[in-house]
Amino acid sequence: MDITQKKIAVILAEGFEECEAITAVDILRRAGFVCDTVGLLNEIVTGSHAITVKTDKILSDEIEQYDMIVLPGGPGAENLRNSDPLIQLLKNMDRKNKFVSAMCAAPIVLEKAGLLDDHTYTVYPGYEKQIVSTGVFQEDIVVIDNNLITSRGPATVYEFAFALVDLLGGDSNAVKDQLLYQQTFSSTMEDSL
Repeated sequence: MDITQKKIAVILAEGFEECEAITAVDILRRAGFVCDTVGLLNEIVTGSHAITVKTDKILSDEIEQYDMIVLPGGPGAENLRNSDPLIQLLKNMDRKNKFVSAMCAAPIVLEKAGLLDDHTYTVYPGYEKQIVSTGVFQEDIVVIDNNLITSRGPATVYEFAFALVDLLGGDSNAVKDQLLYQQTFSSTMEDSL
């Protein structure tokens, strides 16, 4: 399948962490994927820092046809966790071995769907104490376990999104070059030495 035909849905609930959601969408689109923002309940959604966005779609059964789901964190993760239709969608996606990803606080949604059991995962510091599963918590920036991808928080969104690009068959190095990612971080590291 051509990567431009692969579809990713970034699910936004009231209180979503804006930098996680928008950065992930931006990087996935730069890589050539179809990446839609999907409102959990409404087309207009306001994030945790009062930034309001108009989503491309509203959650429906159509999203099950996508190749990947991305759940940003922030206080909106509670709203995601409380959505029975989303929990069922995540279970269905997992059964089909499609990619399910979550960052920051959003792995609590994966826990409710039973997707963390017998997997390794990461989550925003402190949230691992709230998660009850047979899964194994790791403090890594990004954890990939088969079709399940998790990441720690707002500052890890670039590594998270680059990992998603590569898992979907894209070229994260090309996106990094567009963003001057390597040049910025290699020069910053040299300056600090």
